[in-house]
Amino acid sequence: MNTPSATTYYTTLASPLGELLLTGDAAGALTSLSVPGQKGGRTVEQLRDGPVRDPAPFTAVADQLDAYFAGELKEFDVELRPRGTEFRRRVWDALDEVPYGATTSYGAVAARIGASGVAVRAVGGAIGANPLLIVRPCHRVIGAGGALTGYAGGLERKVRLLTLEGSL
Repeated sequence: MNTPSATTYYTTLASPLGELLLTGDAAGALTSLSVPGQKGGRTVEQLRDGPVRDPAPFTAVADQLDAYFAGELKEFDVELRPRGTEFRRRVWDALDEVPYGATTSYGAVAARIGASGVAVRAVGGAIGANPLLIVRPCHRVIGAGGALTGYAGGLERKVRLLTLEGSL
C-alpha cells in the first residue's frame, strides 16, 4: 500500500445536495466526500496539518459527480483511499457491489462480507461511518422491510439520490 503524504488537499463543489467537501491525498486519491450537516462528516476546520485548497486533484471526480447528478453516469471510476478499520473497509468495499438503481439491506451487506446475523448492527455502524458519500453508495442500503432508514447525509438526501437512480 502506498503511504500518502500527510498533506490533505481539499475543494468544495456545488451540487443538488448542497456544497460538497472533497478531501484527497497527495497521490490524488479521494479520502472523503461530505455534505453539509452530515453526521460524522468532515469540515474544513477539522482538516489538520495545513490543508491545501486546490481543485486540480479533484477534476475527474468533479466531472463524474456532474455527470452523475445529470443522470448520465451510473458508476464512479476514481481512486478511493478512505481511512478505517479492516472491518469497515470490507463493508465499504461491499457497497461498491450494489448497482445503480438497486437497493440492498444491511443484512445482505453483512452476508456479502461473511459476517454473522448478529453483526448486522456493526455493519450498520460501518455504513454510517462511510466517509465517501455518493461515490461509495451507502444511500442504496435500506431496512430489511424496505424502509428508508438512517443516512449520515440526511434522509431527504437519501430520497433524492434513490429517486435520481430510479429505485424510488
